[in-house]
Amino acid sequence: MIKGVHTMFYSADPTGLREFLRDKLGFRATDVGDGWLIFRLPEADMGCHPADEGHGAPSGTHDISFYCDDIYKTVDELKAKGVNFKGEIEDHGYGLVTHFLVPGDFYVQLYQPKYTK
Repeated sequence: MIKGVHTMFYSADPTGLREFLRDKLGFRATDVGDGWLIFRLPEADMGCHPADEGHGAPSGTHDISFYCDDIYKTVDELKAKGVNFKGEIEDHGYGLVTHFLVPGDFYVQLYQPKYTK
């Protein structure tokens, strides 16, 4: 039976991204050889959304985002560690949302859910 989920980021700067996840986001990891880190993540959930060709989400695509209990506090803590954010925190209905820049030059969503977990 399925025991968990393994997520992946593909980055032009995988070493920088691994260091970012470890040093900025505080995820613990196991080095499986040559600096290749496999991260132990906190709780997780998974949603299934309708495809939306108009907004860059054709059928078959997938996305990784992080969530927190207090987005304002989390953003302040990450900014203090030098993390850069795009735009302001916005209400997207399901939660309060922002995006932060990671090594490899792409953004990842951070949100505070409005729904009960």
